[in-house]
Amino acid sequence: EEVERETTYPDGKVEKVLKNGCHLIFFPNGTWKKVGSDGKTVTITFFNGDVKQIMPDQTVIYYYADAKTTHTTYTDGLEVLQFSSGQIEKHYPDGKKEIVFPDQTIKNLFTDGQEESILPDGTILRVQRDGSKTIEFNNGQRELHTSQFKRREYPDGTVKTVYVNGQQETKYVSGRVRVKDKDGNVIMDTKV
Repeated sequence: EEVERETTYPDGKVEKVLKNGCHLIFFPNGTWKKVGSDGKTVTITFFNGDVKQIMPDQTVIYYYADAKTTHTTYTDGLEVLQFSSGQIEKHYPDGKKEIVFPDQTIKNLFTDGQEESILPDGTILRVQRDGSKTIEFNNGQRELHTSQFKRREYPDGTVKTVYVNGQQETKYVSGRVRVKDKDGNVIMDTKV
């Protein structure tokens, strides 16, 4: 681009006004700033390689050179972080966070302390504030983990519960109930 005017300031800063209306400002430390001809688009390239862009709609895009990470802040308060690993995090104004991992696992962190992860195979893991977990498998099975027991529910209606003391209880659709002690010995079996 052709330079229309160039000004050197006492502090070492140099400003160039280009014929297309852009302003380039060079700072002594190696940082430079470009103001677009619209006066609204601003790009600052820092001496360490970081780049900050301010778009006409006031969206701010900051690239951290060392971490190879881009942090975009939208005017509605949404923040999006894109990491070199492929991980993407969205931080919503209400406090909710969504993380998409390189393997395409999606993790949602809610403001009330609950978490939800959706795995690539369709399995959904939900963690409540009290630490209890619900796992919904893509084969129709469902598991519930609490501090007292782990329970698996099968699509046919069978429910197997393992308690913290090791005791196991299996309830079948037929009404049959089988209980085993911690060593796997049957201590009760109601055959229907």
